[in-house]
Amino acid sequence: MNFDWQAEYSDIITDFKTTEARPVIGITGNYDKETCTLAEGYYQSVLKAGGIPLIIPPFETKAQLPELLDRLDGIIFSGGGDPNPLLFGEQPIKELHGITPQRDMQELLLVRLAYDRQIPMLGICKGIQMINAALGGTLYQDIHVQMEGTRIKHSQDQDRRYPSHTVRLEEGSILHRLFKADEIAVNSFHHQACKDAAPCLKVTARSTDGVIEAVESNEYKSILGVQWHPEPYILRLSEEMLPIFQWLVGEAAEYKAAKAMHRRVLTLDSHCDTPMLFNQNINFASRDPKILVDLHKMAEGHLDSTIMVAYLQQNERDEASLENATAKANQILTQIEKMVAAHCTAVDIAYTPDDLWRLKAQGKRAIMLGIENGYAIGKDVSNVEAFRKRGVVYMTLCHNGDNDLCDSARHRVNTCHPLDSSFDPDGLKGEHGGVSAFGEKVIKEMNRVGMMVDLSHASEESFYDALDISSTPIVCSHSSAKALCDHPRNLTDHQMRKLAERGGVAQVTLYHGFLTKGSPDFNHGPLLPNEATILTAIDHLNHMVNVMGVEHVGIGTDFDGDGGIRGCASASELINFTRRLMKERYSEQQIQMIWGGNFLRVMRECENYEL
Repeated sequence: MNFDWQAEYSDIITDFKTTEARPVIGITGNYDKETCTLAEGYYQSVLKAGGIPLIIPPFETKAQLPELLDRLDGIIFSGGGDPNPLLFGEQPIKELHGITPQRDMQELLLVRLAYDRQIPMLGICKGIQMINAALGGTLYQDIHVQMEGTRIKHSQDQDRRYPSHTVRLEEGSILHRLFKADEIAVNSFHHQACKDAAPCLKVTARSTDGVIEAVESNEYKSILGVQWHPEPYILRLSEEMLPIFQWLVGEAAEYKAAKAMHRRVLTLDSHCDTPMLFNQNINFASRDPKILVDLHKMAEGHLDSTIMVAYLQQNERDEASLENATAKANQILTQIEKMVAAHCTAVDIAYTPDDLWRLKAQGKRAIMLGIENGYAIGKDVSNVEAFRKRGVVYMTLCHNGDNDLCDSARHRVNTCHPLDSSFDPDGLKGEHGGVSAFGEKVIKEMNRVGMMVDLSHASEESFYDALDISSTPIVCSHSSAKALCDHPRNLTDHQMRKLAERGGVAQVTLYHGFLTKGSPDFNHGPLLPNEATILTAIDHLNHMVNVMGVEHVGIGTDFDGDGGIRGCASASELINFTRRLMKERYSEQQIQMIWGGNFLRVMRECENYEL
């Protein structure tokens, strides 16, 4: 028979059509007899689900892996031979089958890198085991000799296109939502399985003999692993397992859209405390586990810029202590400048909103300078101009304790002597009853030199006083909604309305204690009672938008100052926040407002001084 391939080509090019690009799904290839192989069901299932499959061959060069992942929107870790136990510190048992060392190391690295980048992942058979092991879980080399009890037959010799046993699905899990059932029939072709789920994963399906059959993220991330093989079903024209691939392609499409949006909008985190950890020998150019904000994490989370603050603990207010506070602030600002200068090809200091856009266009990250606690200026108002000339864009009037400028949301009462300080845990009494006379001079000087007034940490009395004194809009760089979490640091609805009336902005923070009352620290394990998560932060943001309008809300994470919650635990995970905003039906214009546009509007309104 003669096949007219030119007619097929003509059909493709006859009419020009603009279509939305489908998400690209990478699929790890197997390795057999010096050849990369992939079962047909994998790529046919991806095509049927609406994605574009791309085979990832096994290769040992590590340097290309990050660049490879930057081109993917989702990834499938396919089935294959047994994982090499030596990679997990174990000796092989005699029941171990064939391993494929050509792909094992690569896949472990791919899992970790994809996890860092928030890339949607699906693991199938060996794939679920590789995801689990790479993220800190453990594996059975052979379930029949290493698990207690009696096993059903998991290594089948029947046609792979048909189910062989049933699994029970956890209510509320991804699979339970996809299949709308408590139990489904699956196929099974393995003798290994997950032993203990990684801390960031939870078990969502088991077979009748207790073998783990599925895991998913417990951090609201797009990660799913199944022990069975859903891909052969499509080869008998059955779509019963297609929902799994549709889930992955759908998550990948959302991730792809979020990445594209981040290329167009400018993202600014208005508050991080990374300089607090400078004494721990951090490396800003590496993916340093000691800090939540570094160049790697900013790139992974698609964060363009952050305001790093020189934080000062509220201490005594005698002359020597005040001089030390000013010197300490200058020292921290110098440390930030030196850190940035050491990596000037990738990051730079930004002094204006225009600088931020310029650096983004150059492919660089940007750091702005801030001061947390007006204690830094001592009793010398001229320090305001000096700090502004250094590039400080805002100063928080106080921190946890009254100072010479104003009362804090958490007071230190100094009624007898400057050194006689006692902590008032209920925050009932302030030293000044709001902003002091000196504080009023400072605010007016901040207005004059173009430095934003930040009222996070201030008492309500200080808040309203500053609102009346300031001739420019004010900001709350990292505060949340008191109506949802009754904490003295949060803003009441009345405060937020008054802030909006004066053109100001409040930035929802990702500090657990300001999101949920009694919230425990995020520990990557099972979800704890009252634990704040990314969903909690979105609730706060939605409430603030409802009260103030989307023109007056933003994001100030407080990373490295105890900020970080499940689903948004570091700068690398901030694209997850964008995905949630998109799910909430915020438009791109509104997302740009939230991701720094509103904050930069206030900054521009304050820029009335030639430095």
